[in-house]
Amino acid sequence: MALKDVMHDIEGYDAVVKEIEIARRYGTDYTVQQGKMARIIDSLHPKTLQLRVSEISEATPSAKLFRLVARKGYLPPFQAGQYINLCVELGGVRTSRPYSIASPPNQTGYYDIAVRAVEDGFVSDYLLKKVTVGDEFVSSGPAGNFYHNPLFHGDDLVFLAGGSGITPFMSTIREVTDRGLARRIHLIYGSRTPDDVIYHAELEERARLHANFTYTLVISEPTPGYRGLTGFIDAQLLKKLHPDFSLAMFYICGPEAMYTYCLGELERLGVARRRIRTEVFGPPKDVTAQAGWPAGVKADTFFTITLKGKGAVDARAGEPLMASLERVGIVLPALCRSGECSLCRTKLLSGRIFQPAGVKLRKSDRQFGYIHPCLTYPLSDLELMV
Repeated sequence: MALKDVMHDIEGYDAVVKEIEIARRYGTDYTVQQGKMARIIDSLHPKTLQLRVSEISEATPSAKLFRLVARKGYLPPFQAGQYINLCVELGGVRTSRPYSIASPPNQTGYYDIAVRAVEDGFVSDYLLKKVTVGDEFVSSGPAGNFYHNPLFHGDDLVFLAGGSGITPFMSTIREVTDRGLARRIHLIYGSRTPDDVIYHAELEERARLHANFTYTLVISEPTPGYRGLTGFIDAQLLKKLHPDFSLAMFYICGPEAMYTYCLGELERLGVARRRIRTEVFGPPKDVTAQAGWPAGVKADTFFTITLKGKGAVDARAGEPLMASLERVGIVLPALCRSGECSLCRTKLLSGRIFQPAGVKLRKSDRQFGYIHPCLTYPLSDLELMV
């Protein structure tokens, strides 16, 4: 007996066949929409963007503002506090750097970023000295988790910014003041000198016009005659500036040293760690000064990194593995370059490594030997699977 004859003996089979015939005759043919949802998702969360520099302006003697527009089409939406990872190729080396978006998410025509000069900066030096209006770049889509969540973070926000760490806060401040949102923001901005302050005039003007935004500038190395607040953002100053912080959510973004210092000061005030959010901010300037670095390994010590099936490269102990690989043309997927996004995760087959505190490895990564090369430093010869 043929299979099609046996199927008719199954209870309900004929009714199902009839329903299928009716559906084919009167129903909607969804095959014409195949791939539609994927296209929508790709438009909202593209893997890469094609960008063009439309404006460049000087923010301070050491920083410039860059306005980036889409080369074609439009820019995807983002949340205030997110960043893009800008890709460059310099001297045959392909690399990337994450830059926070300073423009507000309600402005959909462009992304603004700020770039400050960095000592021995590789990418920042190129952007500040070589890039002109009309230059084109590839970047990632918006990414990152340093944004306000109204369900968990409340409406009383205290922003602790240092140097170019002001950029993600600018996006939020502009959105809240432009749209008249009900959140209360107190920005406490630490800068080395008055000349180093980015967006100072705009911040003063927004604070003057909007009662729910307060701007406090703190200068650590004041120039002669400076009459504003001076020193560091310590517990005593925080208690004076924001005496009722029982319901406040604190956000910190700035240089590496600022995180350790401000976290300690907030702890002295009894602020719970769950009420403190920090932005990732790249590898430490001197990894050998980090807690746990072995005393016998110097920053300029070189090790051999064997790439299974792809030869070997030399890597310096004081430089992230990702940078060493990029120098020889091996480019790993990356977004944050700060040990958070996990896109660069790579299997460590053998050898000893160092990873600073804050690298967000999953439990399964630790169990099966995966690392984040963007914040991993060799302490011996290594073998990797890339």
